[in-house]
Amino acid sequence: MKAMILAAGKGERMRPLTLHTPKPLLKVGDKPLLQWHIEALAAAGLRELVINHAWLGEQIEAFFADGAALGVRIAWSAEGEPLETGGGIRRALPLLGDGPFVLVNGDVWTDFDFTGFSLPPGKLAHLVLIDNPAHNPNGDFLLQGEQVGNPKAGEQGLTYSGIAVLHPGLLADQSHGAFALAPLLRQAADLGRVSGEHFRGQWIDVGTPQRLVDADRQARA
Repeated sequence: MKAMILAAGKGERMRPLTLHTPKPLLKVGDKPLLQWHIEALAAAGLRELVINHAWLGEQIEAFFADGAALGVRIAWSAEGEPLETGGGIRRALPLLGDGPFVLVNGDVWTDFDFTGFSLPPGKLAHLVLIDNPAHNPNGDFLLQGEQVGNPKAGEQGLTYSGIAVLHPGLLADQSHGAFALAPLLRQAADLGRVSGEHFRGQWIDVGTPQRLVDADRQARA
């Protein structure tokens, strides 16, 4: 199975840190944020990677090259225009192949273990959900057993961690261009085709300078 790491965000909330350095290269525990994901995926046997990029993406490519130094093979998906999460994945589908693939948001820091991570039969997506952080108190999805659903008014769900296994069929019918992933996940959940799990380990959305400090502190601990 291949894996895709999303690394095309501009990191505007991280300014001024990201004015000249792309967010995936910001350091957490003395190594780039993106490297944590590459190493975790490689340790689980996921060594065929696709990584997209946009803002200052040439720096990311130059740093990691073909991935050989970290024991992986990287195919790069360069985006010359903002494509959002769904559009970025849609563009990369030819690099990912016909089978399910792991998806990881490049701007989270986590100790999630990808070993044995897979897509259950008949599902279009399997989501890793976490307890709600302070910046997302109401969550995103309900989890009942292993079945993911959409919260109704007044219901509190869990937060999507940015880690998933997706089937390319979730996006294959979408036109090229910019679009969000979340509406497709919600539609599939309404059809009963999304499963999930509740992860209780370490996880930080590294979206602000303070959260970068928090991630660095946890990594060093």
